[in-house]
Amino acid sequence: MFSKLAYSVFEQSIKDYHQFDNVDQPINNPFPKDKFEHLLYLKNWIDTVQWHFEDIIRDPQIDPVAALALKRRIDASNQERTDMVEYIDGYFLQKYNEVKVKDGAKINSESPAWAFDRLSILALKIYHMNEEATRAAASQEHRDKCQEKLNVLLEQRSDLSTAIDDLLNDIENGDKFMKVYKQMKMYNDDDLNPVLYQNKKY
Repeated sequence: MFSKLAYSVFEQSIKDYHQFDNVDQPINNPFPKDKFEHLLYLKNWIDTVQWHFEDIIRDPQIDPVAALALKRRIDASNQERTDMVEYIDGYFLQKYNEVKVKDGAKINSESPAWAFDRLSILALKIYHMNEEATRAAASQEHRDKCQEKLNVLLEQRSDLSTAIDDLLNDIENGDKFMKVYKQMKMYNDDDLNPVLYQNKKY
C-alpha cells in the first residue's frame, strides 16, 4: 500500500528533523536517489522545515527585519514544495503511462501527489498534536482537548490513506486517469507579479 509506505517515510523524516529541531539543519536523506522513498522524505522534510518557519514568524517579539527575511524563506519553501509535488506526480505519470484507460473513466479532483501532500501535512499535525496531548507542563484540560483533536486527526489519516490507495488502484486499473496541471504560481514570477515587473524594462 503506497499510503502506508509514504506515511512511514514521513514519520521518519519528522523524527529525524526533531533530533535537531533546527530549521537550518541540512537534510540527510537516508534513501537512494532512485527510490520513491527519496522523493517522499525530501517532500516531508520541506514541509517540516516550513512548519517551523511558520511557528517562528508568529513570535510577537520577532524583529521586523528578521521577519521579512523569514518571509522570503517561506516563499522559497512554498515554491520548492510545489515543485516537489509536481515532481512526484511525474513519477506517477511515468508509472502508469502504459495503463489502458477504460471508456467512461473519470478524473479525480486532485492528483496523487497533492493527496500525498495532504498526508505529509497530516503527519506533522499528528506529531505535534500528540506532543500537546502529552505535554506534562500543560493542564489536564489542555491535554484532554488535544487528545480529542488527535483522535480526529488519526481518523482523518485512516480515511485519507484509504482514499489515496483507492485512487492509485483506480488509476492502475484504468477506472480513473491522471491529468496534471502546473500550479502556475504568480507571486514569485518576475513577469507575472505586478509589484516585481512594474519597474522592469522590456
